[in-house]
Amino acid sequence: MTGFEGVVSALGQALTKRGYTVLTPVQEAVLAPELRDSDVLVSAQTGSGKTVAFGLAIAPTLLDGADTMPRADAPLALAVAPTRELALQVKRELEWLYASTGAIVASCVGGMDMRAERMVLQRGAHIVVGTPGRLRDHIERGSLDTSGFKAVVLDEADEML
Repeated sequence: MTGFEGVVSALGQALTKRGYTVLTPVQEAVLAPELRDSDVLVSAQTGSGKTVAFGLAIAPTLLDGADTMPRADAPLALAVAPTRELALQVKRELEWLYASTGAIVASCVGGMDMRAERMVLQRGAHIVVGTPGRLRDHIERGSLDTSGFKAVVLDEADEML
């Protein structure tokens, strides 16, 4: 049991392990019970914990009451970021946050080996983080199955308009 109200237990343990003692205001806000299973628009300062916030917010949907992720036939979540650097940062954050759930977090970003990305996707990823252009390439080539998405996050959406 963790002291983080509204947080999936496995993720609460990851927060504790990472040194969190309290949630940031944006993290608390996205966990409000009335927002469960809702579309949410979040605007907050850099460093406010938005990435962890969306990771926490989508966890109940992805885990569906379980402590670990099911076998990944198709990705369950997609996070889109405007730049390779941000996408890779988001991937790193989600990896530690979801580590104990067995989640496989894949990245699909320009400038990286597309074949290696395709192999990870074929083996099964629960969460895919990528940039718009590379994600489009994978979708058009049939290597990214979008049929299983339960959650989609547009990180820095204003930068992608």
